[in-house]
Amino acid sequence: MSELHEVGTIGPGLRRRRGRFLGEEGIRLGLAAAAGVAIVITLGIAITLISEALRFFAHVGLAEFLFGRKWAPTFKPPAFGVLPLVAGTLHIVVGSCLIAVPLGLGAALWLSEYASDRGRAIIKPTLEVLAGIPSVVFGYFAINAITPLLRKIMPGVDVFNSLSASVVVGVMVLPLVASLCDDAFRAVPRALREGAYALGATKREVCIQVLIPAALSGVLAAVVLAVSRAVGETMAVALAAGNLAQLTLDPRQSIQTMTGFIVQISAGDVAHGSVEYQTLFAVGLLLFLITLAMNLIANYIFRKFREEYE
Repeated sequence: MSELHEVGTIGPGLRRRRGRFLGEEGIRLGLAAAAGVAIVITLGIAITLISEALRFFAHVGLAEFLFGRKWAPTFKPPAFGVLPLVAGTLHIVVGSCLIAVPLGLGAALWLSEYASDRGRAIIKPTLEVLAGIPSVVFGYFAINAITPLLRKIMPGVDVFNSLSASVVVGVMVLPLVASLCDDAFRAVPRALREGAYALGATKREVCIQVLIPAALSGVLAAVVLAVSRAVGETMAVALAAGNLAQLTLDPRQSIQTMTGFIVQISAGDVAHGSVEYQTLFAVGLLLFLITLAMNLIANYIFRKFREEYE
């Protein structure tokens, strides 16, 4: 009887442990499935882009596509040189980063070193709200506010121009740079600041000579992610910059980016399955590879940053 009583006492404990084990296994499998969905979707996008792009490259040579200086796939005769689209994208990237990186870095320094708790509690959520505004709203803001102001200040500015698009994308990217740089600065050990202050350094000297060098890898990761964000921006650029694919260094003129061309073709003005339609996937694949490379670079820099200060 004592043995039966002992078995009956142990049985419920074993069942509880088995239930907890099954619950943990279920959670683990659910999380693995969630991660697997992201991988499957990414692979599906890559396979679709590659398969359709290969059909395009069966009609157009890779060298002609990458190094051609004229882009007019819907004209007669057509031209499939993607360099004007790449140049237009670089216009937006360079212009927006010239605005977002200095302002974002300054905002991050202020939030990290100068702002009071009350000021930080106000500015930080404001930046997050700015990051949540839809890009199409920024596009109409560029057309109705930024472009008219630029045309009053600078002569010769087109209605659709690269400068207006660069300004609005810079404003869009600003919260990303400020937030990531702020996190990088706050991750720097307090002992570095205190050591500099103990040697008689001012707050400005601590920021420039201690804080920024110590958080440089995190700042670089923020800049790379900002570049990646600017490369992939679509609606604001398509509305503000226009759709004239041309090689130019003048930011006052209209341009077309890779994402802007994708929006144009997606409108349904070309026949499905034609070479003109397949340019959508060729440009999309090139954009995918560029953004993938930028994100890999940013992840590498960020891992280096995390390993240094964890």
